[in-house]
Amino acid sequence: MTTWIETPTGGRARGPRGLMRAWFEILRRPRRFFSNGVAPGDQAPGLIFAVLVVTGYLSIRFLLSPATIPLETGRPVVSGTLTVLLAAVIVAPLVLHLTSALQTIIMIAAVPDRAGVSETVQVVAYATAPCLLAGLPLPGVRVLLAAWGFGLLCVGMATVHELSLAKAVLVTLVPGLLLFGYGFGGIGAAEMLGGLDLVGLPPERAG
Repeated sequence: MTTWIETPTGGRARGPRGLMRAWFEILRRPRRFFSNGVAPGDQAPGLIFAVLVVTGYLSIRFLLSPATIPLETGRPVVSGTLTVLLAAVIVAPLVLHLTSALQTIIMIAAVPDRAGVSETVQVVAYATAPCLLAGLPLPGVRVLLAAWGFGLLCVGMATVHELSLAKAVLVTLVPGLLLFGYGFGGIGAAEMLGGLDLVGLPPERAG
């Protein structure tokens, strides 16, 4: 899942223009995008796309909320830049492939007749598109974007693997919760929005 040994046929256009078009297309016409833009063995554009989404997400988050930068060097700009680079080079590719691996395991158990692993990786990568803006310090917006990303994951899995939407929701529930709920902060934003944690306790009592 970390190398490309097949010869891609079809798939996404390369370069900045192709990535920009992919972002707009998946937000506007997701079914059409997943039907035409996901091809066997064409993981590279999807990986780059996901890395850029994470880079944008963290850059916006750290720029608008410097207190959220996890690394501390004494200089916020340096700390933020190092964190973004670390996420782009190591964390984003690792999370993408771990999420895709989990999704694949669930698919093997639940869907005997399905598309390949490469297509699953691409669906997971492109479903992150809305979360480019999830770094905005607005809990309501972050919840909406995380839910949108999960919806795209469901639509993408249904389209590429030829599932009903209901079954796609079931098989993507756990990977989607981990990726969009925790990875992109949808759950934390929902807690902030409602003033409650997931078990219904006020935040100060939940810990």
